[in-house]
Amino acid sequence: MEAGLNLELILVTLTALSGLIILVYALLRRGKEKLDREKEPLLVDYAKSFFPILLVVVVLRSFVAEPFRIPSGSMIPTLEIGDFILVKKYSYGIRLPVLHTKIFETGEPKRGDVVVFRYPPQPDVNFIKRLIGLPGDQIEWTPDKKLIINGKHVAYKKDGLYKTKDRLDRDTKVSKLKETLPNNITHDLIVFPSRTRPGKWVVPKGHYFMMGDNRDNSSDSRFWGFVPEENLVGKASFVWMHWNWQDGGDGFKLSRIGTAVD
Repeated sequence: MEAGLNLELILVTLTALSGLIILVYALLRRGKEKLDREKEPLLVDYAKSFFPILLVVVVLRSFVAEPFRIPSGSMIPTLEIGDFILVKKYSYGIRLPVLHTKIFETGEPKRGDVVVFRYPPQPDVNFIKRLIGLPGDQIEWTPDKKLIINGKHVAYKKDGLYKTKDRLDRDTKVSKLKETLPNNITHDLIVFPSRTRPGKWVVPKGHYFMMGDNRDNSSDSRFWGFVPEENLVGKASFVWMHWNWQDGGDGFKLSRIGTAVD
């Protein structure tokens, strides 16, 4: 998911600033005749109007849920370009906004979760992938596009063909598979013929191995390494809207609304 302005920092800064303005004005007016609201300085009036709204937004966005838009096809067929998803921020612990310091434990990541995290090489960019490897796991992606976890082959079942785009943006049909992970989580994925990126990895303590469901068109742990626990943002929950306005996009798709992210 794309980078840009640090909205979290902006919201927290505006909330703190508006609260500080209200506090300073209240201290300055202490012991003096109370003024009518109409006679308050315009800056104070604005601060009082926006502070409760900003505070609610910061609390909800930081500790409960946050919306994200899917800009790429790395998680096809689970997530499509233009999906707007809701991410549960409390799934893997309650963290302070901006600092991202965990203050409460609420749960641990599970294999098969679709996770939003801060991209390790560029932490101001959010990525979304499927969690494949837990700390200590031995992961292997074979030349014939099969996943091996801790020496055991993951089960696959053919599920027909899936219509998508190739790297030249041409319509094509590729193999669609159902992958069943060791904890019996089953999900869909697609693979392109002839493309592969085999390798073997051991997941270090406090880190996770992520892969996209579009296995041959995903920048993931096979290329740039592991995701530290402190980079986790939350667990994807469901699609609340779909609108793809990019060139050749499918526009607004009502059928995607309410789709669970499994």
